[in-house]
Amino acid sequence: MDILWQYQFRIILLGDSTVGKSSLLKRFTDGIYSDVADPTVGVDFYARSLDIEPGVKIKLQLWDTAGQERFRSITTSYYRNSVGGLLVFDLTNRKTFEHVREWHKEVSEHILPHHMVYILIGHKSDLNKDRKVTRDEAEQLAAELGIRYVETSAKCNSNVDRAFELLTRDIYELMKMGEIVTRDGWDGVKSGLTAKVLYPADEEEELATASAEKGCHC
Repeated sequence: MDILWQYQFRIILLGDSTVGKSSLLKRFTDGIYSDVADPTVGVDFYARSLDIEPGVKIKLQLWDTAGQERFRSITTSYYRNSVGGLLVFDLTNRKTFEHVREWHKEVSEHILPHHMVYILIGHKSDLNKDRKVTRDEAEQLAAELGIRYVETSAKCNSNVDRAFELLTRDIYELMKMGEIVTRDGWDGVKSGLTAKVLYPADEEEELATASAEKGCHC
């Protein structure tokens, strides 16, 4: 039986083939790594839950997309039903970095008038001697796209959890601000049976103060 969750976020991994999307997901969901990985055909599905704050468990539905052009018609159907996206490139392959803008543009245009929350991932940070993209270049691209940047290594288990947690927290905070809401017919965000009523941070403080004053009889 699944543990109760307050919200479910559907997140999609985007990027060229061989950048290591499947390795990131297997490390994050199963805690394993293999040097040998079969190429993704179409879309693969993974899942894991995160405790984002006390009393708030978020279930992540994670979709691993094929990077090859011949599968693009299959993967585009998953764009609209995702609230978050990891834009992944290989730090040792400059072409995969140069293609990030294309991935970002394709997905962003496909889901209009709605938006997706992204994070840029420079993967295979363990291969530093073979690096073809500098951190400054990647951070500049992330700044231009208005998103976070994290360097990861599934092989060394470096920053893998952190990348997914940062994206999850960003989505959750946007929900609290009212910028992301559940919609009929959209699977990007779903509320569980025990969904928490969300308020912006300042409203939470006001409610807490009002509750304390109401309960005070001194």
